[in-house]
Amino acid sequence: MMTLAQLATNQITNKEQLISSPWWAEQFSKFTPVNIALVLLCSLAASIIIALVYKKTFRGVLYNPSYSTTLILLTMVTSSVVMAIGSNVALSMGMVGALSIVRFRTAVKDPIDTSYMFWSITMGILIGSGYYLPAMVVVLGISVIMLAMSFLKIRSSDSYLLVVHFDPIAEQEIDAELHRSVKHYRVRSKTITRSGAEMTVELQLSQRSDVVGHMLDISGVHDATLVSCQNETAY
Repeated sequence: MMTLAQLATNQITNKEQLISSPWWAEQFSKFTPVNIALVLLCSLAASIIIALVYKKTFRGVLYNPSYSTTLILLTMVTSSVVMAIGSNVALSMGMVGALSIVRFRTAVKDPIDTSYMFWSITMGILIGSGYYLPAMVVVLGISVIMLAMSFLKIRSSDSYLLVVHFDPIAEQEIDAELHRSVKHYRVRSKTITRSGAEMTVELQLSQRSDVVGHMLDISGVHDATLVSCQNETAY
């Protein structure tokens, strides 16, 4: 491939010679501006869909917009790299060697975030390889599945942690109230000191009932706190 240094060596000094130089034909022999624009537009559309699905299904404590931007950038960069590699074995081996030295210093706390990153990379590979229609079908299909799973998860019973500080004499009344107000519950921890007792209970509630208010109505209960949680992460 002719470089700019070769152009200078071949005594191409004015604009007319530069425009008529075969260097341009060599540059666009495999990649036309239309193909490049199509790859970028398709990857942008697919990555925006992925980012919107991530935002819609996010159930964490604090939504980070920069992660959605990362998903968009990751899809576009991957599609560009795959388009450049093409069928060139030497170039593909060079790209693999270059990517092998990349280290991500940011820890991914939720495994679902890693899945979205793989989703973005997969879409970039499909689009960069020229499979535009299969890529769009895949991104739309996965989006529908993720939205449906999120909807079903929202409609199902949610998990909560109830933390109660009380006098030991009120424990029987607390158990009776839990049987009346809660579908399923399990005592996670209980601490008794000279100044009182503390109990943490895992609850399964279909809706936000006033279980905290019912606890405060019991004589001997000092305070009650209800915390929404999913597995190991509070929400």
